[in-house]
Amino acid sequence: MKRRDFLAGAAALAACSPLPPGVARSVSRYGLAQHARRSGRHFGAAVKSRLLREDTGFRAAVARECDVVVQEYELKRGTTEPKQGKYDFSGADQIIDFAQDHGMRARGHALVWYAANPPWLEPALKSASGRERQRLMTSYIDVAMRRYAGRISEWDVVNEAIEPNQGRADGMRMDSMWMKALGEHYIDTAFHTARETDGRATLFLTDFGLEHDSPRCERRRTALLKLLDRLLGRGVPIDAVGIQGHLKPYKERFSERQFADFLRTLSGYGLKLSITEFDIADRGGPPSPEKRDREVASIAKAFLDVSLDNPAMGSVLCWGLSDRYSWLSNFPEYKWPDGQLSRGLPLDARMGRKPLWDAIAAAFDAAPAVGRRSV
Repeated sequence: MKRRDFLAGAAALAACSPLPPGVARSVSRYGLAQHARRSGRHFGAAVKSRLLREDTGFRAAVARECDVVVQEYELKRGTTEPKQGKYDFSGADQIIDFAQDHGMRARGHALVWYAANPPWLEPALKSASGRERQRLMTSYIDVAMRRYAGRISEWDVVNEAIEPNQGRADGMRMDSMWMKALGEHYIDTAFHTARETDGRATLFLTDFGLEHDSPRCERRRTALLKLLDRLLGRGVPIDAVGIQGHLKPYKERFSERQFADFLRTLSGYGLKLSITEFDIADRGGPPSPEKRDREVASIAKAFLDVSLDNPAMGSVLCWGLSDRYSWLSNFPEYKWPDGQLSRGLPLDARMGRKPLWDAIAAAFDAAPAVGRRSV
């Protein structure tokens, strides 16, 4: 389906119906997590410890809607190890405590990433040699995973390893300090270390830009699949692939068939799948927030129906829960020039449910069961 055709259909729906087909205005007393569990899945969101402490409305919304939480930034190394060997896990501890107090699961994000590193790390890496370079990477895996063993059930071990636009024939990210220092085998080392450190945790390789029907995303899908061929061929212990799910429907079109084929290929490797950072950039949509909300709900329903139709898809996590705190409203490419908030998350700025919430609930309700149901 072409983007203009999809949006034309969404516009027609907006003119005659408050919500897209298969989506009803919620009167549910359940949160999204309960809707997800009906088919054996989970729903969650990225959170900040400060918001859990200071915003009681947000805290209550997370408790009501989620059964999984992930740290928005408080396990990234730039936050937790500002000085070499000196750790501050206070924010992450609060998030994990919140999860345990509310009977939730927790994800860890992220152990090895090209970004959000402390300023001392890259110079140290450049001056190191041999095994010391590996140790500069694996030391953080060892410390963080041991601290949360049994409390964090799944980890984004390596995040955003590919970037075909940087020119390498294999599509690997060239601006990664780890790629420069250790070559592609830094991924092997990271996953083997993670498996040895916590053998019970589910280990994820995660990336973005895999969702749309565009040349950019096609290059990224191809690079990821070829990377998986190489990694799994070398026996790297990857358990799952995290598809971030940052949708940009007013810039790139979405093909349900193409995305379904991609998910089928991924699950054919025997890997688990999750949507790990779902949100929708609504800049470029209709000026009317009400109309835009309906279009966003239609787009979300199409994306999630395809995602949840794959039995390997175990969870959907949004990157945030309320528009009040969405990163989209501050990022130059996605923020509205007139200062209005982006409306790409299931709850509005007042923690009220939007059509996007209804679309997510409806997609979970329609999803085929993959495990035990509970409400």
